[in-house]
Amino acid sequence: KLIIRPAPTRVATMGDDMSLDAAEPRPEETRADAESGPTEEEASCANPLDNTDTETLTKNQKKNKKKKEKKAGGGGEGETTAPAEEADDGEEGEDDGEGAEDEGGEGAAKKKKKKKKKGGGLKQTDPPTIPISKFYPSGIYPEGEIQQYNDDNLWRTRSDEKRELERLDANLYNDVRQASEVHRQVRKYVQKIAQPGIRLFDMCEKLEQCTRNLIEERGLQAGVGFPTGCSLDYVAAHWTPNAGDQTVLTYDNVMKVDFGVQLNGRIIDCAWTVAHNPKYDQLLKAVKESTDMGIRTAGIDVRLCDVGEAIQEVMESYEVELDGKTFPVKCVRNLNGHSIAPYQIHAGKSVPIVKGGEQTKMEEGEFFAIETFGSTGKGYVREDLECSHYMKNYDVGHVPLRLPRAKQLLGVIDRNFGTLAFCKRYLDRIGETKYQMALKNLCDAGILQMYPPLCDVKGSYVAQYEHTILLKPTNKEVLSRGDDY
Repeated sequence: KLIIRPAPTRVATMGDDMSLDAAEPRPEETRADAESGPTEEEASCANPLDNTDTETLTKNQKKNKKKKEKKAGGGGEGETTAPAEEADDGEEGEDDGEGAEDEGGEGAAKKKKKKKKKGGGLKQTDPPTIPISKFYPSGIYPEGEIQQYNDDNLWRTRSDEKRELERLDANLYNDVRQASEVHRQVRKYVQKIAQPGIRLFDMCEKLEQCTRNLIEERGLQAGVGFPTGCSLDYVAAHWTPNAGDQTVLTYDNVMKVDFGVQLNGRIIDCAWTVAHNPKYDQLLKAVKESTDMGIRTAGIDVRLCDVGEAIQEVMESYEVELDGKTFPVKCVRNLNGHSIAPYQIHAGKSVPIVKGGEQTKMEEGEFFAIETFGSTGKGYVREDLECSHYMKNYDVGHVPLRLPRAKQLLGVIDRNFGTLAFCKRYLDRIGETKYQMALKNLCDAGILQMYPPLCDVKGSYVAQYEHTILLKPTNKEVLSRGDDY
């Protein structure tokens, strides 16, 4: 093929009024032309095969220019290198090797590293102390596990009206999701420290302090939902250590850890069982799967007795072998799940864990604590041991009190706990002393309700799992669900 190349210089004619020196290109012009590369006419006439050589030449020229500027150390280095670097990036694409030679490239890499360090994200301390709100600056918290309703309620998923109802309650949902996230992070820490040898009093104090830190305790607006239960072995529920208690967790204990978080009165009630000895695995598995079955069965317009029947069927299909003896796993028939209302942990409806319960139906918008208890004993609990849990009766009116100390203590309870459950450790924490007689007087007057520990027969073992669920208009949300259970 014929390659036509334009003449590098202009030839002067006789009619031109110019000297021979003017016709020749000046050195400065030649250097500028070489740096600027071929013109558009030259590029159009040139062979396409020569484009690669031209581009390579242009890159080399730019690099040489940069090296000269480096050596010169001129003050305008920042101004000249930045556009050149951008041009290099546009032409070279992903060629990291060549970019690494440039000082500008190194500077950009350092800037990127610095940005990564700044935006690397906040990390939770151990033990957790940073409030959960710091990790979600947008104020939107992650939702729990979403489950669809069964059978006749499937239409709710596609209903625009029900979706609008959910949108109106978005703030309420966000509050309970924040409390649920606090519960997940606190229990993750507790699962690490709940090892054989730990004193239960210390474990409860650490757990509750973490909860207060993460939820940013603000009196009755946000804080602990109820006293931490850490019932051992045959004790099923409502046991927490009082001051001076030296009980220590051992390898063969079965401990039920049950604690709550509340925000604006909305309580997240969730529990699990700690057992380090693998011989209890079948017992824990039976109770965990029973709780999951209860959650799957629950829904709007579902009868409470149907939930209990489904739970019992799963629970009693298991048996556990302990020390050469085989025990059937029984439901603790006089312990139930319950509905939850603002500032009221037991709101009136009970969710049985055996068949034959109430015919009452679950309703839209209700919160329920679905909890199951499996036992190797009789499957029936009674009140025993020293009482530690107390709670003001929700519907109590004005009751005249004679003891001034009882009146003063009631004022303290109203200001700090309201109708939320509390224990003696909480009174000690806020500086109350010599309150035993006043506490008894308030209980005798019917203002406070005592909740002693609930125990099966000695020598038996009881396990518990519990989740809080919300029956939303379009689906049900297992608020307290986490990666652990």
